[in-house]
Amino acid sequence: MIMEKELNDYLENMEKYLKPIPVSERIDIINEIKSEMQELQRNGVTTEAIIDRLGNPKDLAKAYLGDLISKESGFSWNRFLMACAFYSLVGFSGMVVIPCLGVIAPTFIVCGIAAPILGAVKLIDYIFTLNIPYVENIGIFLGGIVEFNPIVEFIISLIVGILIYWAGRGAWKLLVLYCKKISKTASKLSI
Repeated sequence: MIMEKELNDYLENMEKYLKPIPVSERIDIINEIKSEMQELQRNGVTTEAIIDRLGNPKDLAKAYLGDLISKESGFSWNRFLMACAFYSLVGFSGMVVIPCLGVIAPTFIVCGIAAPILGAVKLIDYIFTLNIPYVENIGIFLGGIVEFNPIVEFIISLIVGILIYWAGRGAWKLLVLYCKKISKTASKLSI
């Protein structure tokens, strides 16, 4: 079935907005929308009615991006980059929420992992007197009021590291939840 120019233009706009996602997923989405358009055409629905039913291509792309981001709960750089692309489509609320959570989540996760590792390095240096350079700069500083033993510092760094890591995971889950809320647009568009 031959599609009209307006429908082809709509698909081209969708593809443009979906550029941040992998090609295979983008092709699947475009084919799904094209199939829906062709089925509606076969049922006698006008081009204008089809476009009205699908809604704004930017909103539909935003919904698909949100769905893709929220599919998995774990952290991955690919999903992080999709979240950044999603940010460009979300609008004003996304200008604050997505960048803040997008920076906080990976930073806290990395710092939560680094804190106990650095505490362990200082502890190992203390136990085996290795005199590793710059180890004296690792630790908990309270303005010179109290100095902790490296064993105590390791325990504190382990506890703080776990708390920071879980805060990062929580920020990531909030980011995914925000994206899920935005992606509910897809269900409203009845595709």
